[in-house]
Amino acid sequence: MNLSHSDRAQVLVEALPYIQRYYGKTIVVKYGGNAMVSDELRKAVISDIILLKLVGINVVVVHGGGPEINELLEKTGKESRFVNGLRYTDEETMEIVQMVLCGKVNKNLVATINRAGGSAVGLCGLDGGMIRAVRKTADGVDYGLVGEIVSVEPKAILDAIRDGFIPVISTVAQGEDAETSYNINADTAAAKIAVALGAEKLILLTDIRGLLRDRSDEGTLISQVRLPEVPVLVKDGVISGGMIPKVDCCVDAVRNGVKRTHILDGRIPHSILIEVLSHAGIGTMIY
Repeated sequence: MNLSHSDRAQVLVEALPYIQRYYGKTIVVKYGGNAMVSDELRKAVISDIILLKLVGINVVVVHGGGPEINELLEKTGKESRFVNGLRYTDEETMEIVQMVLCGKVNKNLVATINRAGGSAVGLCGLDGGMIRAVRKTADGVDYGLVGEIVSVEPKAILDAIRDGFIPVISTVAQGEDAETSYNINADTAAAKIAVALGAEKLILLTDIRGLLRDRSDEGTLISQVRLPEVPVLVKDGVISGGMIPKVDCCVDAVRNGVKRTHILDGRIPHSILIEVLSHAGIGTMIY
């Protein structure tokens, strides 16, 4: 796309009030899905994060790594099993989850940001006792070593931000009820971290357009949802399936002080910049 000099200037002018509004504030981005496995989309996300940091906005990246975990489990001959949308995590799987998330995925993402001109540091929920959890036992269901977060200590994240870094966090937690690590859903962890940091925004990158009234029609995108509307949308079946836990994370974050939460389509290049620094906005905002 060829933009005239005037068009380019207009883009920058439009971004100015948003840069002023969010300067010095913190935005938490949950990074995963297609935006993580596609080279083109990964480069777009990384450049968005670096640009926001360069204009004075603190960006904290929380990542998953499902495809990489699946790949290593397959290589070891172990079958992936999910219970209510969460990965069943026995001791052997937990070792692989910790190795992949805290090692390969985290460090590769840090290196990618640094190679692109940013300054990132890798952290995991075990560092400084950042994320503490107990075994998840909701409704008497056995999830294995899947954790439910009981506290987030943000000191390591705040220290990294103060030192000028982009913190990149993998979601493995320290057990409070046992001497073990726990596997934590990345959306849930991102929401809890956003609350602990007093973040201005929580952005969940997904593989869908946002919240749709008709899941077969992207033209039915619901761009804004206020908290009181959520139970009605659940009752009507608009919020269903895998969207329920994502919306729950957003609701929890807003109820606990995060100003705005966004479910964005990570398949759209530069979706983060469009949402944060333009009038348009995309995806679904829950506030």
